[in-house]
Amino acid sequence: MPFLAQAIKRMVAALVICLTLPAHAATFEVKRGINLDIWTTWPDESRWDEREAILPFPEWRKSVTEADLAALKAAGLDFVRMPVDPSPFLSQKTSALRGDLFASVLDSARMANAAGLKVIVDLHLMPAGGNRSIGMGQVMEDASLFDRYVELVRDMGRLLSKEDPQRLAFELMNEPTIGCEGAEQRDWEDRLMRIFSAARASATRLTLILSGSCWGTAEGLAALDPKIVPDENVIWSFHSYAPFLLTHQGATWAGDFIPHVTGLPYPLDAVPRAELDAAIGRVRETIRRDAPFTRRAGLLSYLDEQVAALDTPEKLSAAMSEPFEAVAAWASKNGVPPSDILLGEFGMIRQEYGTGFVMPAPYRAAYYRDMIALAEKRGYAWSMWGYGGAFGIVEEFESRKAEPEVMEMIRGLGR
Repeated sequence: MPFLAQAIKRMVAALVICLTLPAHAATFEVKRGINLDIWTTWPDESRWDEREAILPFPEWRKSVTEADLAALKAAGLDFVRMPVDPSPFLSQKTSALRGDLFASVLDSARMANAAGLKVIVDLHLMPAGGNRSIGMGQVMEDASLFDRYVELVRDMGRLLSKEDPQRLAFELMNEPTIGCEGAEQRDWEDRLMRIFSAARASATRLTLILSGSCWGTAEGLAALDPKIVPDENVIWSFHSYAPFLLTHQGATWAGDFIPHVTGLPYPLDAVPRAELDAAIGRVRETIRRDAPFTRRAGLLSYLDEQVAALDTPEKLSAAMSEPFEAVAAWASKNGVPPSDILLGEFGMIRQEYGTGFVMPAPYRAAYYRDMIALAEKRGYAWSMWGYGGAFGIVEEFESRKAEPEVMEMIRGLGR
């Protein structure tokens, strides 16, 4: 009976949506982009009722100028993906400033448009904890909070609805933390239909950016039946940070293995074997010194497995190509054209917050170049992560400029 009820709900939603569907494919067309920052100073939620702490919003507006955005356009990019944290809109602390937050989001999108860039407004939930009470986990686990998220999607769609649909698109949820299979997959399809229906009801002309479950991965997209969405004015997104061993070196938030891994080159054969062995040896020493005793043997074995899976050009190419091949097979099966697919995030960490290791810029430029080639070979648009911060391409921390190699590579791409 629960599945019958869900099926009926989907049928009703589909009938309602069809009344307002645009009679054409995606009106928003992009090729090359970059993700802007979501936060830079991360003000505590206790201060979200203070205008100077929360506005302008998103927070990158405090340091990034229209000239900075125009420089992205001049470098050969045609759009920005603009992460917007929904948490302030769901927090009672911002009730008196809610209208200002919406207005600031719209001003920010128009600022990018004025610089010649198209914009994806991306509702980008972050994990809660520490200085914030609402995040992805809470929205997914609390039914009433998810209801409020649906209404936020509706309200944001209404805010954006009068913008030029060729210059602005709306992404409804970033990296949903629901599994890829079984009941969790069905749960995501139900939730996806709810947020899609809310967005389409209020923004009838805008292209909507949608993803699969499983943190927005290729695996999650491949598990999704796109026909549940009765609309052609959509773009399907997936994210890939493969190979994680090399792209997230030193990331302290990425489990109990990656924080111990620094100093590996990209690709692994970029240096002589003796130099690579020495780098691997230093990682092993770090694990022996810093990892919990009961985890050391397992982590050392896992390191060996990961290195062995990437230590030739052929193995690395296969690991990086796998997500693209999964998406291509899904698209072919479901009749989704390459122009309606977006690699919404990919990137290589520059420096983790509070640590000393900095990934050499030539390795990062090589990685971004190789991922771009994989996307463009298949006709997919792409958006690098990200403008500043730990993965900073243009800036690092506190508005300091990052090394120029990645952007120089972007400038060198053929138009």
